[in-house]
Order: sequence, then structure tokens, then C-alpha cells
Amino acid sequence: MRAALAIATVSVALMAATSPRAEVLEFDALDGWMDDDHVAALSTFLATCDLIDQPDWQPICALAGDVPKDDASARSFFELFFKPVVVGTPPALFTGYFEPELDGSPTRTARFKYPIYRRPPDLTDGVAYHTRAAIEGGAIAGRGLELAWLDDPVDVYFLQVQGSGRIRMTDGSVIRVGYAGKNGHAYKSVGREMIRRGTHTLDQVSAPEIANFVRSNPATGRELLDTNPSYVFFRKIGTLKPEDGPIGAMGRSITAMRSVAIDPKFTPLGAPVWIEKDGRTPIRSLMVAQDTGGAIKGMQRADIFFGTGAKAGDAAGTIKDGGRMVLLLPIDRAFAMLEDG
Repeated sequence: MRAALAIATVSVALMAATSPRAEVLEFDALDGWMDDDHVAALSTFLATCDLIDQPDWQPICALAGDVPKDDASARSFFELFFKPVVVGTPPALFTGYFEPELDGSPTRTARFKYPIYRRPPDLTDGVAYHTRAAIEGGAIAGRGLELAWLDDPVDVYFLQVQGSGRIRMTDGSVIRVGYAGKNGHAYKSVGREMIRRGTHTLDQVSAPEIANFVRSNPATGRELLDTNPSYVFFRKIGTLKPEDGPIGAMGRSITAMRSVAIDPKFTPLGAPVWIEKDGRTPIRSLMVAQDTGGAIKGMQRADIFFGTGAKAGDAAGTIKDGGRMVLLLPIDRAFAMLEDG
């Protein structure tokens, strides 16, 4: 789930309680490193690096803005100031997410009758609130919290999973919505529940398949979605241009195929991350850890942002691949991890 957390500054401290296994590599050990678009990666890194509040990152960020915009210079920048570090033990798990484009209405109609809600004023972060089943059953209805109305309850659910979206209203306008909080209940995977019930095997479960199953079995499907008690609230975001990506966990727009959601206990927000995703559509690319998610847990875990709209959703929804995830850390920090381990 995409749980974007707007913050003023970002701590990049790794989990201190138990030092994870770490291995420092050389850049020539990264599969495909020389073939990537390092200028694009540098541009994405620059979008949020000023938010990293650690002293060893600040001079690197200051120098990054002066790097010439050619691939050799951008690649040399990363090679000069960073070391590749594998944290944890591969294989990694890579999935994908996107920003949906949906139809909606500012008021309830015969067609648009499924609400998305703004954050309730009585919601306290970290405290359990009404469950998904209770909210869908009307627990907060009629309080003026309805932000927009959609025409498909499955779209409501997956908008919460993605954490942001664009809604085309009946008057032709488009509103952007983003994460504003959640109800304090832990996210539970609907896909895992389908496997547990025996309706699907592991290789059959994907976002498109979940959506198709729920739409084809409305009563069973509604009950299935309710097994995930977590519920996400939204806010309107009026500051984004049409070409801007949604807001990530660092409070700024994320970039298609260059931003990833990670577990901040193990991967510093704002850090470059080298992705070696296997599967039917391999990816070898330098991305930046700029988002988080309720289902993104672990050292070798990343959710790749595929962009906006149905095409991006089709691509993101079928990704469930292994591979290797490599952090790029300032040199002293990288070797300090070896000493801590």
C-alpha cells in the first residue's frame, strides 16, 4: 500500500537495533551499470536530496547540482561519492505501483455512489479507528467527509492501495488526490487471503486478477476486500502540474521508472538504489528511494513507480519478480555498515 508521509526533513539512519548483513561492492559488479541513463537518475536524486538531513549527505547534494548534464559526468558523480552496498540477502522482491486515472463526481449520483473520504478530524495517528468493513458499512457517512464519489468500489479499494490518483469529474475538471492518513489497522494482503482460501495459487494472484475476481463475485468480493482492515484517507492536492508525478513520502513528486517505495527501516529515504529486477521484463536501472508503503517491508524489498494511467497500471499490476537491490551510500557510511555488522 502506498502510505505517503509528508515530512519536513528526512532521517536516513538505518535500523539500529540489529545491524543487517551488508556487502560493499564495486560499480563494475552492477549488472548493466554502464548502460543506464545516469542523467535521468541524477535529476531524480536532485529532486529530494536537499531533504536528507545527515551531514555526510549534505555536501554530496550540494555538489550534485553542479554536475554537467551528460551521462559520463553523471555516472562519474555517483562513482566518486558513493559505494554500492547490498543490505540483506537477495533475492529481492520487486512489485510495481502507479497513479490511477478514474472517473468521479463531487456529489453522489445514481452512477457515482462509492465515496472516498478525507481525513476525519477525530482520527489520531497510530490509534485504531473504524475498520474498513465498518467504514464501508457507513460508520463515517453523512459527516461531510466525502471528497469525491466513484462509480466502482473496486476502484476505491485500489486507489487506497496506490495511495494517490487523478479523478476526472463530471464537469470535465481533474482533481489530484493523495494520502492523508490511515485508520491505524495493519495492512493485510487480499492476495494472500485468496491463496489461503484456495481460490487462487501464488502464480495466479495479481492486481488485475484480484480486481476481476471481485467484480465477478460482488458479494464474496466485498467480503474479501474487507479482510484487509486498513483504510486510507485522502486530501486534494492543488499544487501539482499535469506533468508532475504524485507526492511521495518525502513530500515531493515522484518520477516514473526512477522512484521506488522502500522500507525506511533498512533503506534511507532519498538514497539512490540500483535495481536488478529479473522476470519477463528485466530492469537494470538506478532509481531513488522516495516513497514508502504499508506492504513494503524488508531489506530486499522495493515497489517501482510505473507512472500514471491505465497503461502504467497494466505494467505495474503484473510485477512480482526477484533479483537484487543495491543501495548507493556515501563511502564512509557504506564501510561503517561493515564495521557495525
